[in-house]
Amino acid sequence: MKNIAVITGILVVVLSVVAWVLVTQVTQDTLPTVASDYKNATYTIAGVPVTLVDGVAASPVGAGSSAVVDTRYFGNELLKDLNDDGRDDIVFLLTQQTGGSGTFFYVVAALNTESGYVGSHALLLGDRVAPQTTVSGPGKQVIVTYAERARGEPMTTPPSVGKSLRLILDSGSMQFGEVVADFEGEADPARMTLGMKTWIWQRTDYADGRTVVPNVLGSYTLAFAKDGQVAVGTDCNHAGGEYTAYNNSLTFANMRTTLMYCEGSEETVFMKILQETGSYRFTSRGELVLGLKNDGGTATFR
Repeated sequence: MKNIAVITGILVVVLSVVAWVLVTQVTQDTLPTVASDYKNATYTIAGVPVTLVDGVAASPVGAGSSAVVDTRYFGNELLKDLNDDGRDDIVFLLTQQTGGSGTFFYVVAALNTESGYVGSHALLLGDRVAPQTTVSGPGKQVIVTYAERARGEPMTTPPSVGKSLRLILDSGSMQFGEVVADFEGEADPARMTLGMKTWIWQRTDYADGRTVVPNVLGSYTLAFAKDGQVAVGTDCNHAGGEYTAYNNSLTFANMRTTLMYCEGSEETVFMKILQETGSYRFTSRGELVLGLKNDGGTATFR
């Protein structure tokens, strides 16, 4: 009996230690990465964590490749309390070069917590745009202005079309959401058009109860031109095609995309949503809602 009691005691101790190790590991895995300075914090760009060191990060494009992904602090800083904790957080721009000719500009934020700075997901502004200002807006809004090229202009053309984004950071998901600037309070669906702005995919609700959300908010976009062309943004390739809109029907055709492979991308899911689109409508919340064919569900954009 004494031996049984000893063995039981040992098992209890061992199980307690194992449980403590597992809880500690889970806790460490779920805690956000904290840094003493925002230029040394970790930010998530297109689903990939990027840790800056003095405002710079470099990593190989792929196994065996001599090219590197170069991420750098750009500037345009704004100090503002984004989560009502009484501390000034910071919003600024990053650039990233991925081995090609492009220079991609992103908006990021770093929350100033008691433990240090916690970096956000990055919101893509565009390739070789011309940043202008980052200023404080009403409430928790951040207003980012920059210039881009007109649709169809070559990348060699200097950006000349002004654009303004009103953003709010969700401190839970650490992702930016865009505020519809054209409408105060309730929107008027009768005034809304497909070509009024670049639409950002928010979620897709399927008839079978499934809901799919983008892995990187702000990366999946639609821009409708008057000539029937649509530009499609994803977190991986550049895409586009043609659209036909009549009354409330909407279909996409002749969709084309570059062929770069990106692990973890939801590009295939997004393109399939467009292929299955049969109708559209606007809401008083300033949303574009695409209806999937055969009552398959809806895809919401803002």
